[in-house]
Amino acid sequence: MPERSLLYYITDRTAFAADEPTRRRCLLEKIAEAARAGVDFIQLREKDLTTRELESLARDAVHAVHEASARTTAVLINSRTDIALAVGAEGVHLRSHDVSPQNVSDIWKKCGAGAPARENQPQNPLIGVSCHQPEEVLQAKADGATFAVFAPISEKKGVPNMQPVGLAKLREAAKAGIPVLALGGVTVENAHSCLEAGAAGIAAIRLFQENDIAKIVEHLRPLPQ
Repeated sequence: MPERSLLYYITDRTAFAADEPTRRRCLLEKIAEAARAGVDFIQLREKDLTTRELESLARDAVHAVHEASARTTAVLINSRTDIALAVGAEGVHLRSHDVSPQNVSDIWKKCGAGAPARENQPQNPLIGVSCHQPEEVLQAKADGATFAVFAPISEKKGVPNMQPVGLAKLREAAKAGIPVLALGGVTVENAHSCLEAGAAGIAAIRLFQENDIAKIVEHLRPLPQ
């Protein structure tokens, strides 16, 4: 198991309420809670929003994290390097069929120079990549990804037809030479099995969003005896 598990909260504001203002408020509160609890990464994954709406929410999310965590938690924007640069986020999460991490790095260095939001951004972006096979993790490493998110580990509630990769594949993927975070059907009960299989940490939506995040962090990062 890693000495300190990396923790990655993936957002889904639609789970909070029926009306958009309440969703937004609840999500920003949860993002701040995650930052205060010491979650390493927060991926803003609100794919149904327009570019303008996503940029507005992303700007507020970055502000909430910086206010809550003194910049110890990084915000990654799902698949939108342009918005990440515009709002001062620390990086991007790429889907398996997105542009390559090298493309993101090139854009970040070329287009970010002189941008107002860059004052507090890293010179090189944090780049997570969704992977579903060990070979994809190796490719993500070769392309310059910071870490891989490997999924789905086990059957996900509400998605019964998605074939889980299982712990054996996770164990193989974890040997690729970059941090691999386990995602998909990860619960309080099975999270430690993922870490024992070689995962550098845990990525999740519901595990963080539906629970007291400080308690989840304490469970996944127990103090040394």
